[in-house]
Amino acid sequence: MAGAHVICASTRDGGCDETVSGIQAHGGSAEGMAVDVGDEASVQAFATKVLEGGAPNILVNNAGVTRDGLFLRMSADDFDHVLHVNLRGAFLMTKAFARPMCKVESARIVQIGSVIGLTGNAGQVNYAASKAGLIGLTKSLAKEFGGRGMTVNLVAPGFIATDMTAELDEKVRERILGSIPLGRMGTGCDVAGAVSFLCSDSAAYVTGQVLVVDGGMTM
Repeated sequence: MAGAHVICASTRDGGCDETVSGIQAHGGSAEGMAVDVGDEASVQAFATKVLEGGAPNILVNNAGVTRDGLFLRMSADDFDHVLHVNLRGAFLMTKAFARPMCKVESARIVQIGSVIGLTGNAGQVNYAASKAGLIGLTKSLAKEFGGRGMTVNLVAPGFIATDMTAELDEKVRERILGSIPLGRMGTGCDVAGAVSFLCSDSAAYVTGQVLVVDGGMTM
């Protein structure tokens, strides 16, 4: 994965500028493109543009949204929207790139799931369902593509330090930290390291697996 040209996707033009600049600042090669992963026509247009440069050997499906709410108050639209992006999006992106990637040596697909897909969570039935669905998608694809030398795995992060978690109430934050044996929230680098491993030669014999990155919270 080191040295790869990274194509970052966002729902809007310029949405990846910060990520692209960060990669370039560290000597990497990257560019950004706009795509709505839940829209088949948008995904196809994105894939056509990417494939002009040849088939990629790595696909990371990390698009994700939340629309939290207790089940009895959750609308069908809120349920559908989260599955539309989180699960359908991964299906459409994989569908768009799987065939050309099957012709590439040591191709890798990594889904970004969540520990919520393993444990469930009150107020997140839509999100939990979408991330649990990703696990089933991952394992099924691993069986279908294994004979072609392609591995398919999933990284399931726990609580990761982000702008969103930074806004948590201090009591909530303390409760969360108390449930993590390592005593801290994860970082983006923790997740990136897991993805990098699964895309490396060291993981050539690893497929259909869920790699939990949560500081021991769900063990």
